[in-house]
Amino acid sequence: MPGPLAGLKIIEIAGIGPGPFCAMMLADMGADVVRVDRAQNVMGGDPAAPPADVLNRGRRSIGVDLKHPDGVEAVLSLIEAAEGLIEGFRPGVMERLGLGPGAALARNPRLVYGRMTGWGQEGPYAPTAGHDINYIALAGALEPIGRRGEAPVPPLNLVGDFGGGGMLLAFGLVCALLNAQRTGEGQVVDAAMVDGAAVLMTMFHAFRAMGIWEDERGSNLLDTGAPFYDVYETADGKYVSIGSIEPQFYAELQRFTNPDGEELPYQHDKAHWPAQKERLAAIFKAKTRDEWCELMEGSDVCFAPVLSLAEAPQHPHNVERGTFIEMNGVVQPAPAPRFSSTPARVQRPPAHAGQHTDEVLADWGVDADRIAKLRDAGAIA
Repeated sequence: MPGPLAGLKIIEIAGIGPGPFCAMMLADMGADVVRVDRAQNVMGGDPAAPPADVLNRGRRSIGVDLKHPDGVEAVLSLIEAAEGLIEGFRPGVMERLGLGPGAALARNPRLVYGRMTGWGQEGPYAPTAGHDINYIALAGALEPIGRRGEAPVPPLNLVGDFGGGGMLLAFGLVCALLNAQRTGEGQVVDAAMVDGAAVLMTMFHAFRAMGIWEDERGSNLLDTGAPFYDVYETADGKYVSIGSIEPQFYAELQRFTNPDGEELPYQHDKAHWPAQKERLAAIFKAKTRDEWCELMEGSDVCFAPVLSLAEAPQHPHNVERGTFIEMNGVVQPAPAPRFSSTPARVQRPPAHAGQHTDEVLADWGVDADRIAKLRDAGAIA
């Protein structure tokens, strides 16, 4: 069965990070996503030996010189047949190429034009460079992450690039595509990582307004302040995670870590949190990670071992669910979420830049003579 987005045609102007992630999400759901790579990046490559960059999985690639007027016209021709477009350049770049929203929507009024930036299309920072760490810093998402008395810890580039960026753009595109189906009108989706990272922090703004969140790092329920919501080192130098927030789950934690029934302070008495954390740290350090797994897996402690990138695909739970797949020798996360009637799947491995130029142009309505002229002119590769 095809995925839930089967039949949709999406153009991805090749970029890095959140743009490709958004395109991957849509392709995993069945959309026909075509990546427009720069002609100068087309180096050939054996289709039987696809690149290892699985962020580019699921879509075909065409090589186009976007500084050549015929190349720009070729992309505009594809836009006429597309439902959506994704681009991740600084504000104004697509306009200077002749592929901005004005030109695109003039050719296809139903088009959903997705723009992925860090700072957004306007604002004092909009013209400047940045990366995930900067966007989540300005959004107020970086400052609370870390341990008490220590500096903030960047959470990889998950919060800005992927959660607050690519996934936010994918959500915005699907919303706008549904609207276009109802109204016949396309629009521009301005997805800024600073906005998305701020949205991800909504619950913590609520906690602060309710008076149950302290501004000091490592002092709260979910920021390593609480002894029952943290990671602990085990005897073999590995780690386990504990999230026993609710009283019934905390009681389970005590069943494993306080078998003699020693009287302990009230769970949410913050004055005793440091001492309780030291107590639990010593207890968890007394057994290996596997020993704790044998004891706690299957219970309601809210427990899981802290697994590495190499270990996670091998865990029995992930194996049974098929959380990871292997394609062309590369282990990678499987498409998510799951659908009962229109299952998502990886449509194809990552493409070499320009691998499908002729095939895509023909599929999307460009005749053979026109393709030959574009190649002779150097507009495609």
